[in-house]
Amino acid sequence: MSPILVFSVIAAYFSLLILISYFTSRKSNTETFFTGNKQSPWFLVAFGMIGASLSGVTFISVPGEVGNSNFAYFQMVIGYLLGYFVIATVLLPIYYKLNLVSIYTYLEKRFGFYSYKTGSIFFLISRVIGASFRLFLVATVLQLAFFDNFGIPFSVTVIVTILLIWVYTNKAGIKTIVWTDTLQTSFMLLAVIISVILIGKDLNLSFTEIVSEIKNSTHSTIFDWNWKSGTNFFKQFIGGAFIAIAMTGLDQDMMQKNLTCRNIKDAQKNMFWFSITLLPVNFLFLSLGVLLYTYVSKMGISFESLNGFIFNEETARYLQTDKLYPSLAINNFSIIAGITFLLGIIAAAFSSADSALTALTTSFTVDILGIDVTKESKETQKKKRLIHLGFSFLIFIVILIFKIINDDSVINMVFKVAGYTYGPLLGLFTFGLFTKRKIIDKFVPIIAVLSPILTFVINYYSEAIFFGYKFGFELLLVNGFIMFLGLYLLSIKSLVNRNVDFKL
Repeated sequence: MSPILVFSVIAAYFSLLILISYFTSRKSNTETFFTGNKQSPWFLVAFGMIGASLSGVTFISVPGEVGNSNFAYFQMVIGYLLGYFVIATVLLPIYYKLNLVSIYTYLEKRFGFYSYKTGSIFFLISRVIGASFRLFLVATVLQLAFFDNFGIPFSVTVIVTILLIWVYTNKAGIKTIVWTDTLQTSFMLLAVIISVILIGKDLNLSFTEIVSEIKNSTHSTIFDWNWKSGTNFFKQFIGGAFIAIAMTGLDQDMMQKNLTCRNIKDAQKNMFWFSITLLPVNFLFLSLGVLLYTYVSKMGISFESLNGFIFNEETARYLQTDKLYPSLAINNFSIIAGITFLLGIIAAAFSSADSALTALTTSFTVDILGIDVTKESKETQKKKRLIHLGFSFLIFIVILIFKIINDDSVINMVFKVAGYTYGPLLGLFTFGLFTKRKIIDKFVPIIAVLSPILTFVINYYSEAIFFGYKFGFELLLVNGFIMFLGLYLLSIKSLVNRNVDFKL
């Protein structure tokens, strides 16, 4: 694709986002930014959350990783269903009952000041890293498709990318995001469907032949029953369930959208429909992965032309699999397919990054500074803008660091990091919900730091200690259990506040 064409596509897309921002920000106030005035239609939130949960990681990394892990990722997606059921039936009723703006306020009501601050800080760390991973993907694609042609450095690409997000989320925040996520989810799903159709056309395959090609591929194996393997079904399923609980139910970013619904029933309908829809959507992304590898094989495309995507003979694994889809789309696919991909990756990445920036601003404003965002004031507006800008800069720095150290598929990196950073949150909320014990609040930050450290040590020596057992994404569960155990050892039987009902 020519750089002018790429620029035109990007400019048109963001013009549309800014137009949506203009209409949604009219008559907005501080509360609109943080809660959307609790007027979001549930079906709009549900559809938009598909794009936010999938993000650029799913759009690029999941198809690319098919070459190494086949359809093993789908085992985790099945586990998501259990996790989302827990969120809808256990967590959401509590959040609505306590009328929370930030979900970490629950920790203050249940345990105290130090637990509250610990939970919010771990979220801030987790989401800054996660959002940076996702934006790193789209910045890399934009660099390859446009900025490299003019000798513009990667750092400038990142600044432009983040600035565009800041522009359309700065005023109305979560209200704008609910609507822009709907648009971005539509573009993302259309992109992957059109990509499948056009790849099939290039390979002279009918719809029936496409289905047959995917079904008969060695890469379409879903279930792994080897208990020592990192992709074993039970590890993936259990890991998926707890990843969903931690990275959605205990995550301000994802829950902030749910809390903009009018009432608990609407929020639960949103969660149920959202979880059901994710199954076919993720299967579609995995199917695209099979077709990408088939395309490379049948079209005789050399690895040298794919910008670092290679096959390592020693490990029998593909390296830098995140480069496969964008390289093919930009350099090998037709113009229509290339434009479709570009729109899809921008939509996928920004649908998660924009809400992450708003959630980070919300958590820091409410949890760290203790500002009551339901009360309108010029001082609150000023602080909100400064915090919003500050997190934009922080994400910029983290992306540059990630570019230096990245040596793995981003889909794996995101979940590896989540296993360590979301574990203390999982342990804290689980202890609060399922016990009536009072903890020694001031020791919670120490336990929260020690928990991921011990988890790392266990994971590092796991094969030697557990007779060849290799941890997968269920490492999050190990981390959460260590946190839970630490809290239990430093607790007594009675509740902190018997006047507050923390359980269902």
